[in-house]
Amino acid sequence: MSVAVRARPTPPRVPALAVLAYHLVGYRRTWRAGVFSSFLLPVLTVAGFGFGVGAYIDQGVDGVRYLDWLVPGLLASTAVQVAIAESTWPVFGNFQWTKTYFAQSTAPLRVADILTGHLAFVLFRVLSASAAFLLVTALFGALVSPWAVTALPVVALLGLAVAAPTFAYTSAVSTDSWLAMLFRFAVIPMTLFAGVFFPVESLPVALRWLAYATPLWHGVDLCRAATLGVAPQWSVAGHLLYLGAWALAGWLLARAAFRRRLVI
Repeated sequence: MSVAVRARPTPPRVPALAVLAYHLVGYRRTWRAGVFSSFLLPVLTVAGFGFGVGAYIDQGVDGVRYLDWLVPGLLASTAVQVAIAESTWPVFGNFQWTKTYFAQSTAPLRVADILTGHLAFVLFRVLSASAAFLLVTALFGALVSPWAVTALPVVALLGLAVAAPTFAYTSAVSTDSWLAMLFRFAVIPMTLFAGVFFPVESLPVALRWLAYATPLWHGVDLCRAATLGVAPQWSVAGHLLYLGAWALAGWLLARAAFRRRLVI
C-alpha cells in the first residue's frame, strides 16, 4: 500500500514577490481606511481649488483653465503623499513594533528581497490611487489630452523616487517623532512650492531653484505635459534621469540601512 507524500511548496523564483504578496494580503483587510486620505481628499481638493479658486482666475494659467492646470499637480502630489505615508510609519512599525522585517529575515529572504517587495507594494498603492484620481478627474472634464494615461508611469517613478529615500530615512531614526518632522519640514513645503498650486516662476530665484531640486517638481512638470498635451519645461529625458537617480540612490541607501538593522 503506497503512502501519498505531501509535496512541499516550492519557494517563488523571485523572493521579493512573496514579500509583495504578504503586504497585499494585509492590505485586502485594511484598504477602506486609506480611501479618504489617498482618494477622496484629493478629489475634494480638486473641487475646492479647481472650481472655487478657479472661478476667480478668469485668464487661467498660461492660457489654460485653472482646473485643467491644477489637476496634474494634484496628481503628482497625491502620488508623493501616498508614497511617503506608506514609507514612514509602516516601515518604522515593521522595525520597532511588529518586528515583521526581523521575522522575514529569518526566512530564506535577503535584505534586498524584503526591501524590494515592500517598495513594490508602495508602487501598487501609488498606482492604484493615481489611477482612481485620473478616472474621477476625467469625469470632471479636466483631462485635455489622451496622453494623460502616460502620467501613470510618471507617478510610479516619482513614487519610487521619494519612497526609496524615505525608507532609508525611516529605518535610521529612533522614534516616530522624526517622521512627523519629515512631513512638517519636507513634505508640506515641497507640496506648497513645487508648482502644484501656482507656477514656480512666480517664486524668488532662490526658492525657485529649491523647487527645481525637489522630485515633486519634475513629476508635476511631466504630469502637466501629459494631461495638457504640451511639451514640459525641461526635457523628458532630463526629468526621467533625475527621478531615476533619486530612486537608485534611495534604494542603495535603504538597502544599507536595512542591512545594518537586520544583519547581525
